[in-house]
Amino acid sequence: MSTVPDPSVGDELPRLVIESVDAEKMKTMAALLGDSNPIHWDVDTVRELGMGDQPVNQGPNNLGYVMNMLGGWAGGAERIQKIRVRFLDNVFAGDRLEAGGTVAAIGDDGAVECEVWLARDGTHPVLAGTASLILE
Repeated sequence: MSTVPDPSVGDELPRLVIESVDAEKMKTMAALLGDSNPIHWDVDTVRELGMGDQPVNQGPNNLGYVMNMLGGWAGGAERIQKIRVRFLDNVFAGDRLEAGGTVAAIGDDGAVECEVWLARDGTHPVLAGTASLILE
C-alpha cells in the first residue's frame, strides 16, 4: 500500500536515479513508438550530425523518468493531473540521470504544484517544468 505525502511548500521531492541510460532500450522504444529517427539507434548517424558517439534517448522516455519520480512520491501516477516540461538538452546512452523537484505551492483545493527537472549527473539540466498533483 502506498502512502500519500503531507507536503509543505519548499519540500524537495525524493530523487529518482537512473544509473545508466540503456542503448538497447532506446532501440526497443524506437520500434514500439514507430520512431524512424536513426539517432536513437545508429551511432554513425549521431556522429555525422556532430552529436557525439552515443545514441540519443527519446524525449518521451526522459519525461517518463520524471513522471515515475512524481508517481513514486505521490502514491501513484494517477495522482499526476498535469505536467508541462521543456526539453533543454539531449540524453545519451550511458548517461546517469536524476529526476527531482520541489513543492512550489499548495492550493486550497488540495492541488500540489511542483517544479520538476531531470539532470545529467544530477547537475546538467536536460528537462525542466511544472506538474500538478492531487494527493487526496
